[in-house]
Amino acid sequence: MTVLNIGHIHYINCVPFFHFLPATLEGHAVRIVQGVPSRLNAMLHDGDIDVSPSSSFEYARNWRQYLLLPEHSISCFGDVQSVLLFSTRDLEDLKEEVFYLTGESATSINLLQVLLREYLGCENFRSTVPDRPVEELIAEGKTALLIGDRALRAARNRIEGQQIYDLGGLWKRFTGLPFVFALWILRRDAAEKKGEALRALRRQLAQSREQAMENLGEVAAETPEKEWMGEEGLVDYWQCMSYDLGEEHLRGVRHFFHLCAKYGLLPEEPEIHFFA
Repeated sequence: MTVLNIGHIHYINCVPFFHFLPATLEGHAVRIVQGVPSRLNAMLHDGDIDVSPSSSFEYARNWRQYLLLPEHSISCFGDVQSVLLFSTRDLEDLKEEVFYLTGESATSINLLQVLLREYLGCENFRSTVPDRPVEELIAEGKTALLIGDRALRAARNRIEGQQIYDLGGLWKRFTGLPFVFALWILRRDAAEKKGEALRALRRQLAQSREQAMENLGEVAAETPEKEWMGEEGLVDYWQCMSYDLGEEHLRGVRHFFHLCAKYGLLPEEPEIHFFA
């Protein structure tokens, strides 16, 4: 039996896709693999999984071996709450900073670069992945980027005098466009060999997402992170996200890819191809 291998970013922002998904997958040969974005990017690239909500930058740098599932993304039309730059400096004074990173996400790191270089005049972006938790450096007043659940937690422990810059909000402020952090990416060879299962997954994702968004209170009550986010906090967070992939989203994607190519973060602007 052919098994469809599905990646699952184990962040709260993926809950609307995955909370009800197991019920819709009953009777189908699937395997769900959890990981942070950078790990799932590598697994997708290496063929260890077939399809995943993965970094939009991963699609851009390897677009010839991928297709996109239509209609689905993890995006925002403003503040996203979970891709945050922490600093004791004003935004205009960050040009000479060293940025501390976790290495968990390619998209967010490159989003930070293009925002600084295109809109804030930063000519030399300097960053490092430290050998200790970034949260410790944030507590010491260093300038650092966190994503996902770690960013949500850190924002609740802001130190005095610390600024928190939401990269989704900054992108909307400077470009007027939504930002697409993750796309549902699938391998072209999986499309050839497992097309029927992928067509079913597209329908199952739409069904699961619709059910979740119509029952966010119920989903929040069953989500373990309610212990520190609170049920209302979870609902508010999911409602600030966009899980669609429409024309406006694609305008934002293409502009991000254009800026990445402009500053040498990509060798070329990728083409966008969908799974039919």
